[in-house]
Amino acid sequence: MEVVIGISNRHVHLCEEDIKILFGDIALENTKDLVQPNEYATSQTVTLKTAKGTLEKVRVLGSNPTRPYTQAEISRTDSFKLGIKPPVKPSGDLDGAALITIVGPHGEVEKPCCIIANRHLHINPQDRAKYGLTDTEKVCVAINAEKRTLFKDVYIKETPNGILEVHLDTDDGNGALVNTGSLCTVYKEN
Repeated sequence: MEVVIGISNRHVHLCEEDIKILFGDIALENTKDLVQPNEYATSQTVTLKTAKGTLEKVRVLGSNPTRPYTQAEISRTDSFKLGIKPPVKPSGDLDGAALITIVGPHGEVEKPCCIIANRHLHINPQDRAKYGLTDTEKVCVAINAEKRTLFKDVYIKETPNGILEVHLDTDDGNGALVNTGSLCTVYKEN
């Protein structure tokens, strides 16, 4: 099946408690809806800080409802600047996540919440059934651009209203010379 690619730059998801600590009593401002339903980019940014480095102006992503956890998603290249070794994990799996300090205009939060998100295919139950995929299966993503690339072990991330989209981080996108909106072919691993 042919699927659109979404390149995921560094960003954070915040729980309600951490929004209040970092930004005070404000609501996150939706500046752009994302492809996945109820997900959006906000006008708010934070700084990610460790003892060895910082990344400034990291976009806060919002969701409706707000996520019950705080998570910072970075690329491997970002991890070098921060001097940490976050694990590659599915979103929401913070077991073993790297310790990081998130700094906002009203306060800061330090917690083990930094990961490199694994490559994944967003899908809904109807499309998953239509394409004969199980929810525990992994797929391959073939990119037939100028720099042909094959990604194996791409996780399936099923949500009730998910829109077909392959998420790669900036390192993967740059390595394959693709951008958000580029197309790829997704197929079952043999």
